[in-house]
Amino acid sequence: MTRTWPVSWTVAAFMAVAVIGILLRPLLPIDETRYVSVAWEMYLSGDWFVPTKNGEIYTHKPPLLFWLINLAWMVTGVSEFAARLVAPLFAGATIVLTARLAGELWPGDRQTARRAAMVLAGMTIFGAFGGSTMFDTMLATATLVGLLGLFRALTRGGRVYWALYGFGIAFGIYAKGPVIFFHLIPALLLYPLWLERDRRPPLKSVLAGFGLALLVALVLVGLWLGPALIMGGPEYREAVLWKQSAGRVTNAFAHARAWWFYLAVLPAILFPWFWVPAVWRAALSARLEPGLKFCLSWALGSGLLFGLISAKQLHYLLPVLPAVALMIGRILPDEAGRARWPVAVVPVILTVIAVIAIDLGVGNVEDAQRFLSPSWAVWVWAALVIGLCVLAARLPVLVGNFALGLGIVLSLNVLLGISDPRETYDTSRIGAILAERQEEGIAMNQGGYHAEFNFTGRLRRPLDIITTEDAVRAWAKEHPRGVLVGQPRYSTIPWEPRKVLVFRNKDYGIWYVEDAPAGIAGDE
Repeated sequence: MTRTWPVSWTVAAFMAVAVIGILLRPLLPIDETRYVSVAWEMYLSGDWFVPTKNGEIYTHKPPLLFWLINLAWMVTGVSEFAARLVAPLFAGATIVLTARLAGELWPGDRQTARRAAMVLAGMTIFGAFGGSTMFDTMLATATLVGLLGLFRALTRGGRVYWALYGFGIAFGIYAKGPVIFFHLIPALLLYPLWLERDRRPPLKSVLAGFGLALLVALVLVGLWLGPALIMGGPEYREAVLWKQSAGRVTNAFAHARAWWFYLAVLPAILFPWFWVPAVWRAALSARLEPGLKFCLSWALGSGLLFGLISAKQLHYLLPVLPAVALMIGRILPDEAGRARWPVAVVPVILTVIAVIAIDLGVGNVEDAQRFLSPSWAVWVWAALVIGLCVLAARLPVLVGNFALGLGIVLSLNVLLGISDPRETYDTSRIGAILAERQEEGIAMNQGGYHAEFNFTGRLRRPLDIITTEDAVRAWAKEHPRGVLVGQPRYSTIPWEPRKVLVFRNKDYGIWYVEDAPAGIAGDE
């Protein structure tokens, strides 16, 4: 028999790895630091309707994550750990809801539910991004809530389930915006393909139910969006209603990639299960029953839509991974035993060899070598990963690959915790310097600042953004004891920095205005 254990154990293992990651690694710039800084500014301002980033209106994401972080702070006080625990808790909820949806698709089959939970938690991409402070775990939870409502509405009938579908839509919009429709619409549009003919409700009933769902979603979203659009002004309205939705679909502001990007990285997205022969053998012989058709409609429909939009990132597909986990959990045979030569360890071993080669100087990849310092940390990581591979080879297929996939995430957290990036990616070093002088004036001498230092420095005022030498001179006269930060190679500051720190593998300078030559900070 394929060894499984209760879903609660799977969630506990996942959350343990996530918490270890929080304890070992710093908030990673620029995404995690940015989002917690937005929550910090919400805490300072008390404005829960219109978020800001470094004092400017922030329209790129809806407010749910920032609200939840602030709610956590109401209980714990301002705490980095509490803020970083919010998103992983939604990853745990996603695992639980995946098992619950398995129970709806295959009633009475507890083994499929348990296997699906283990498959999802064992996906390295899910573990890596699920333990990060980002929006995609909330979106995945919203997707599962909506699909549970949709499946029940189409198979059982009832307005309450259509309302639950609408709640899932609203939840997703609060989590990450209109992108929730990419996850919840395909299964609805394709229901004639996965629902047996004699169980299909009349089209008129489906349309009425969908109308109810949209009404519920509009009412719930309007509770925030209505006041926010009024309070945020014309710029905020244009950004929220157009630039951050339709604009991203047709012309990505960042992360624009070719249509085939997700196909090319599929072996990484579905690691380790893509590399398990037992899964492929089972898939080739599986009968396309309604539950599998439902998951295919969801996964392929969402995947196609994401392939058509210009912006593409690995974590965008996090809400689709439960569909894959459900299919693998259903088809993986009970008699799947121990794999004599687990194929999934091959890319892992090759990666270890490549990393060690870079650490030894092969290829002279300077940036990578700076990241992989000190060498002993790389060897500790390599030994841990090799141990995981040996463990995976000695365990049954399901448990072994679960341990391998989640263990890789743990090993990366350990590597970040014991290597130089633990310090060089920690924004609190520069944040503390800025905090000491924020009353005298603080500024960034380059564009593209994403509030990396605002939370970790507990800054109560935004940094001024100064990019030209004339602006630096004018600012220095107004702030004779001010501090400026930036990369020396791009600097327009006409004197030398007092300190140079390595941050994100780049040199960052700290300039004190009192170090400026005569005539810059004072009168000629």
